[in-house]
Order: sequence, then structure tokens, then C-alpha cells
Amino acid sequence: MLNDPLANVMSVILSNESNGKSECLVKPVSKIIKEILKVMKDNNYLGDFKETEDSRGNYIKIMLNGNINNCGVIKPRYNAKNNEFEKFERRYLPAKDLGILLVSTPNGIMTHYEAKSKKIGGRLLAYCF
Repeated sequence: MLNDPLANVMSVILSNESNGKSECLVKPVSKIIKEILKVMKDNNYLGDFKETEDSRGNYIKIMLNGNINNCGVIKPRYNAKNNEFEKFERRYLPAKDLGILLVSTPNGIMTHYEAKSKKIGGRLLAYCF
């Protein structure tokens, strides 16, 4: 039994990227996982992905670009105001303007750059660079 499905997805993606594979299968599927994959795809960290229905539950097939050096979840899930993102950038990203923090906001899941521009805060979910 998995305690954190999002952490499992991130570790599967990272291990397949580091092994040089071009695709990976992720199971289980949730709305949050699909939204995070969509944001990562929009920022060119992942290729296309497709959800497939199975008799034992759904799974997602992700095409990998080879653009990910590191990714993971942020535990505990910190609350961050729109002026506090720089503190977490220094903590989780290797350099300024390199990588993204994924934030769950009242307007949906987005990167910390989008949240800064919209001047909203949220809860930190994951990082990717």
C-alpha cells in the first residue's frame, strides 16, 4: 500500500529518466497527479502522456524527454504566500530561475512563477528541475 501516490509518481519518473528510458508507466491515477503531469508537460519537462483504463484501475503512460535532472515532492506541504516563494526556491531549486515549484492554489495547480504573477499563494506540492 502506498502512503503518498504523488511521491511514487515522482520517483518512478526520476528513476526512468536517470536510466535513460523513453517512457514509463504510473499507477495509481488521481486528478492531482494528472494536473501535475500537465503542468510539467507545459513546461517541457515531460512529453505527452495518456491515461489508459485497465480492469484493475487506470494507469498513465508518460513519454520522457530527458529534461529532468531531479524532481520530488515537498514534505511537509508548506503554505507559501506570494512573497515567500524565494525562500523555497533557495531551499529546493539549485539556482535562481532554474526549475519550477508546483503549487496548489485556489485557482488550480500551477508553477510558482504563475502564482507570483497572479499574486496568490498556495500549498507547495513538488519541485522539478
